Amino acid sequence: MRLETVVLRWWVVLCVILAPSSLMRAADDISAKLHAVIHGPDYKQAHWGILFVDADTGKAIYEHNPDKLFTPASTTKLYSCAAALIALGPDYRFATPVYRRGEVKEGRLRGDLILVASGDLTLGGRTNRDGHMAFKDHDHIYANGSTKAELTDTDPLAGLKELARQIKAAGIREITGDVLIDDRLFAPARGTGSGPEVLSPIIVNDNVVDVVVTPAAEAGKPASVRIRPDTNFVQMDAQVTTVAESKETRVDILTVGPRRFAIRGQIPVKRRPVVRIFPVDDPAAYARTLFIEVLRGEEVAVRVSPLGAALASLPDRDGYPKLKRVAVFESPPLSEAIKVTLKVSHNLYASTLPLLIAVKSGKRTLADGLRLQGRIFSDLGVDVGTISFGGGAGGANADCVTPRATVQLLQAMAKRPEWAAYKNGLPILGVDGTLHDAVPKESPARGKAWAKTGTISWTDLMNDRPLLRGKALAGVMKTATGRELCFAMFVNDVPLPKGTEPTREGKVLGKLCEIVYQHAP
Repeated sequence: MRLETVVLRWWVVLCVILAPSSLMRAADDISAKLHAVIHGPDYKQAHWGILFVDADTGKAIYEHNPDKLFTPASTTKLYSCAAALIALGPDYRFATPVYRRGEVKEGRLRGDLILVASGDLTLGGRTNRDGHMAFKDHDHIYANGSTKAELTDTDPLAGLKELARQIKAAGIREITGDVLIDDRLFAPARGTGSGPEVLSPIIVNDNVVDVVVTPAAEAGKPASVRIRPDTNFVQMDAQVTTVAESKETRVDILTVGPRRFAIRGQIPVKRRPVVRIFPVDDPAAYARTLFIEVLRGEEVAVRVSPLGAALASLPDRDGYPKLKRVAVFESPPLSEAIKVTLKVSHNLYASTLPLLIAVKSGKRTLADGLRLQGRIFSDLGVDVGTISFGGGAGGANADCVTPRATVQLLQAMAKRPEWAAYKNGLPILGVDGTLHDAVPKESPARGKAWAKTGTISWTDLMNDRPLLRGKALAGVMKTATGRELCFAMFVNDVPLPKGTEPTREGKVLGKLCEIVYQHAP
């Protein structure tokens, strides 16, 4: 027994002596593997910033330029979504009311109907039957740059239809006055990134008209082209030819005038439908047209034309308590909209969030909202002096962050009650959203990271190639040994070979996640 005790003691001593060196070897191993990737021949002109830390201790297991500023692209949405969840709460619901101005006699409203926009990001247009918001990994908001975009199996006019049904149930069968949209919740602003740029508190179908192109059964025949929602708000001229199965898909959308566009190109036989979008430049006018069309569809007669401008004026902003509310639409909880924003990297929603934060505090401008975000980040312990934002989506020239500040944000959010809603909204590595194909299905790291992607690129006209201005990935992950990490990775200024998609670097970041998953000490 004494011999066994001596052996055990020496074994403990040996473990104590060897453990640090073992950890050092593991750290050296992961550093070498990561170093080999980020210093590869494709990144001679590029700049990398990386930080991986232990989620429990905060100790760094790998870092490379963690305190330098980088273009974050859509990882900016980590910040705007965190601030919105804290300012408004995951369970916050938007209520969009409709008021009548005038009396109702024998089903006839002798006056106006006024929908007051509340900032609802979807107005029911993405809500499934189970009450959750739907999304596609290739969302329609990016359709004009992709042949993979899909539409959700939801009704883009669901919110307006519910309001129309309530109006009819309130006894209104005819409206002799006007139908108005009050979009004065916050000051007009412009968003950043692709997709609709106009920021408005009224959003119907992401403020776009979807165009769906379906090939005919045989080559040489015209393709079928339809719009969603089916509305008279726009005029379309479509000429798309069905070609042989071996041909390439080429479908372009061209703006030819206010509310007018043309569709040109070709689509092969047996090709799945191609989606394009036409962003509207007047969301309130778009919503007004759709609302009138929906009211008529619910057998509520409306005398004014949905095609012209509203003739009546809006009441004073503080005058609604004097009017009769006849309908209200309530959204799913904010956490659902945050999920869609993060999963598909929705620029319009993210750009709108700072404005909603401003409204919550009695302010009205984008600058107000961004300053309020800064206070929220500071209270979280994020070093706000090391970050810069010009918008909420990640496409502004002023957007810059450090890997360390981004990890600080993630560490702070993990300790808050909003963490579950925040993490559940993040794309999952190799599973869904913008990370659905970042690693192969057989990857051991698949499903082990929850992170926000970011991509911004420009066209280098002189060399006829893309310049990847920024590619990023930041979030949390669990390693093969069960260790939880917070991380942020940025690569800026990568000249890409002609014809190369920026998504290539997304798979490189996925590879880095695999290395850390397998080899983290």
